[in-house]
Amino acid sequence: MGKIVAIGGGEIVSSDDNGSETMDIDNEIMHMTGKKNPQLVFLPTASNDSRTYIDMVYNYFGQKLGCKVSSLEIATKDYTDKELEKSILHADIVYVGGGDTRLMLEKWKIAHLDQILIKSYYETDIILSGLSAGAICWFKYGSSDCHKFEDASARLTCLPGLGLINLSISPHYNSETDRRSYFQEMLSLTNNTGVGLDDCCAISIAEDNFKIISSRDNSYAWVSKWNNNNFREEKFGDGKVGRLIDLLW
Repeated sequence: MGKIVAIGGGEIVSSDDNGSETMDIDNEIMHMTGKKNPQLVFLPTASNDSRTYIDMVYNYFGQKLGCKVSSLEIATKDYTDKELEKSILHADIVYVGGGDTRLMLEKWKIAHLDQILIKSYYETDIILSGLSAGAICWFKYGSSDCHKFEDASARLTCLPGLGLINLSISPHYNSETDRRSYFQEMLSLTNNTGVGLDDCCAISIAEDNFKIISSRDNSYAWVSKWNNNNFREEKFGDGKVGRLIDLLW
């Protein structure tokens, strides 16, 4: 079975070129493969296959971190199911970029990539990872700003993900003011446990266990749930480990 690493947010290139905001997390993803130069497939679908983003990932994960990088540009190119399956099932890491979650999931469904990713999780030891939209996609539900790409004043919305993990997820929990309040509202409707991820914080899930990885001080995962009409949050910092079932209270 595969592993999940969902990152709440952060930039992979810093303005002073001293390194990525998420480098500690990204190094951990690479370490999890047990390989010095793992095969990484980048999915830039949520950015509508932004060339700038693709080049950035090739430079960062390829030239700086030593991954063997390839990309699948689902939003702008056509692939056969066989081509997609070959690329994904031979990868050590899938890294999904940020952007419009709704667009991404729609494009994946049309291309049948959603089913290929699900298959890879259950049939291989692949690491499925990503940031923001690339974190939301692996879970049952996610708090998404997809409507804001058309209307900046639009509210957040709840989107169903691929459902590999029976949790709800919210990225950018500490950097966008409406995230926490909307997540409370959303969890009252989904009636499941949620994890709010600050920028530069990730939750890693392997089989029945989880680990919190932070690449910046004061970046946390917030395990959240309604219980008897009370909203509860528990803050987990870097290095926190436990059983996934314990998050469900």
